Amino acid sequence: MSKDGTQRGGARVGAGRKPKAIHDKILEGNPGKRKLKILEIIPNNALKGEEMPKPRDYLKDKQYNTKDFLAIDIFEKTCEWLQQRNCLSLIQPQLLEGYAMTTARWIQCEQCISEYGLLAKHPTTGSAAPSPYVSMSQNYLKQVNNTWYQIYQVVRENCLKEYRGTPPHEECMEKLLG
Repeated sequence: MSKDGTQRGGARVGAGRKPKAIHDKILEGNPGKRKLKILEIIPNNALKGEEMPKPRDYLKDKQYNTKDFLAIDIFEKTCEWLQQRNCLSLIQPQLLEGYAMTTARWIQCEQCISEYGLLAKHPTTGSAAPSPYVSMSQNYLKQVNNTWYQIYQVVRENCLKEYRGTPPHEECMEKLLG
């Protein structure tokens, strides 16, 4: 508390040491000696996980450019990926919807860059100017990465076994190139 009586300073959101993954704690012998909450990755044939949450209608809305909007597909694949790791119940549906929406928007921007190019016509001078889709794409990619890291952090902290394979985050590039 400062001299004028207002609350300022203090811990910031996301500040401090990041928590270790359970896998690392077990390898080091659980130095804190607290009981560890362990979620096992179970084989696909024994999968009995949570029901996939219903995506909201705004993920299905018709797009202005009439191209397929991939938000539902991304949402479902991410939910399946989390279900296989038994972590679907730990992730808020709003975070999944935000990830799916921003990823679909990023893919849309990249498709527009491929279709219209990196340069655009300046509205007043008529000379060449950078395409607005480039900066939009960069902003969406930043949002996609931030939300994916939040999702993946939960999976990383709660899985006993180390995961190897292709996460849905990397499949987006395949959709873009396909």
